[in-house]
Amino acid sequence: MSHPLRTSLLLLAAATLPAAAVQTSAPPPPTSAVRATPPTRDPHTPGYVPATELPDGTVPAPTANGNFLLGPTHTPAPESAVNPGVPQGTLVDIIMSSADSKYYPGIAREPGTFGTPDPANPASLLVTTSHPAPYTRHVTVYVPAQYVPGAVAPFIVGADGPDHLLFTVLDNLIAEHKLPAMIAISIQNGGGDAQGSERGLEYDTLSPRYAEFVEHEVLPLVEAQAHVKLSHDPDARATMGGSSGGSCALIMAWYHPDLYHRVLTYSGTYVNQQWPWNPKTPQGAWGFHQTLIPKSRRKPLRLWLEVGDRDLYNPNSMRDGMHDWVVANENMARVLADKSYAYQFVFARNAGHVDRAVKAQTLPEALEYVWRGYPH
Repeated sequence: MSHPLRTSLLLLAAATLPAAAVQTSAPPPPTSAVRATPPTRDPHTPGYVPATELPDGTVPAPTANGNFLLGPTHTPAPESAVNPGVPQGTLVDIIMSSADSKYYPGIAREPGTFGTPDPANPASLLVTTSHPAPYTRHVTVYVPAQYVPGAVAPFIVGADGPDHLLFTVLDNLIAEHKLPAMIAISIQNGGGDAQGSERGLEYDTLSPRYAEFVEHEVLPLVEAQAHVKLSHDPDARATMGGSSGGSCALIMAWYHPDLYHRVLTYSGTYVNQQWPWNPKTPQGAWGFHQTLIPKSRRKPLRLWLEVGDRDLYNPNSMRDGMHDWVVANENMARVLADKSYAYQFVFARNAGHVDRAVKAQTLPEALEYVWRGYPH
């Protein structure tokens, strides 16, 4: 059995190899992904963004911009617990079939397989076991008790739903008049993960396609089956997700700022996980902090981001130097500050990838920050 620390060190060394050291012979057969134990990062590492150290167990104020260090204790916020004394929203379940989709007819990667790096391009993963495949997905719609039938409502779109913690927090914050009475739309992914999967295609592809799928295929069903009216004002719309769902949340708003202005992400996969490889965005979501944000005019976005000190590092066979979740999110904070975006970045100690304890601690404040400035 391999030693976890030794495995992590070997991965760290491999990630620093120059391009010339990448295999140049024909790729071996596809293998399953191997996830090593991530190293624990020190937020005071040279090159990491300067950040305000918060007392253990506290979170930033929802009025504060910039970078913050949390932990190591992550006590759930009071708003993360169900409170029988406040009005409870209702949930509506919608089932969608790939047979009805013009945007995502469905793909899947064979179980137990992953892919191999392209010997001619280490930034590209060759996946030969992906094929067309049908799927069904659930869309869970939260309607707050305070929603007035026929009224046009703000809303938040979430990935990898249903998100019952989000629904609970909304119950409490809406009752406290800290958030507007908003609809929450938790969209289940189409299956699988990473390159060659339906989830990877939906969430990791840098294009306007997923936002347009939501706009034209999901939201009309939500309005019809949940009997609500959704705002068309981009300032009244937010996106949210964790991991690849987080990169998807930003992708939606980046390519369609006419539709979304508010973004909330946990352990965002701002790494090179796009498949198929695209020469127009050759770094995948790693390109957000390397080229897209630095070289683009500032967009009307407000963002909240989090990463854990034990977040993912190189969980596959690629050695392209673009698979470090902590560095990716640190880089995001740096370029957002450089471009004067309204953002809050949280580095959580004693935290893993999309850490449940951190989310229960921070989600109420994160939602308040993201929705700051919206009337309620």
